[in-house]
Amino acid sequence: MKIQNPGYLITESQQNNIIKVRGEGEIAVQPDTVSVNLGIVTDSKELIDAQQQNSMAANKIIDTLIRSGIIKNHIQTFDYRIEPEYDYNQGTQIFRGYKITHILQVKIEDLTNIGNVVDTAVQNGANYVANVQFTTSHKEYYYQHALTTALNNANNKARTIANTLRVTLNPTPILVIENGDIIQPYESQQLTFAKITSNTQIQPGQLIVKASVSAEYKYISIGG
Repeated sequence: MKIQNPGYLITESQQNNIIKVRGEGEIAVQPDTVSVNLGIVTDSKELIDAQQQNSMAANKIIDTLIRSGIIKNHIQTFDYRIEPEYDYNQGTQIFRGYKITHILQVKIEDLTNIGNVVDTAVQNGANYVANVQFTTSHKEYYYQHALTTALNNANNKARTIANTLRVTLNPTPILVIENGDIIQPYESQQLTFAKITSNTQIQPGQLIVKASVSAEYKYISIGG
């Protein structure tokens, strides 16, 4: 039995002649957006007192950030926790007070302003800084380019394998599976308030947008 395939004549015995490859592509891009977590941690024997202190500190930081140019919608509560704290004496649990943690996630579009935002927040009461994360607002655009590179990479691998085996490759894949995307590094810098000083320098570096595909190609033996 013979099956006609565009450009090829494939016999039934050749139906399982398949080359499977994985193609990868990546694009280096400059980030244009950053988010940072700024927090207020307060401790007090009395819960109401701890809440009031924390609320006042949070409102002060939010007002300061807005005055420094951060859009209000770019400031949101990331985490809010009330935790009782205890000391232990010879196995006995002794209530010490309450700890209230209020973490704000702040989005910054002017990357030259990151250090100033962090310094301003700390100078106005923030005592927790963490998760400085850079990204791009054009992720899909860059991903499409990385995906094209990944498919070209798969095609090149399939041709290399076919040439090495001395077989004839159908250059059009019979199956392509998109394996997903990733931005790497999704830069994260862990900072603590004790280490923050004026003129804090935070460098954005580069982001690597990656894509990968799995592809299958038919081939026939030369002269087969």
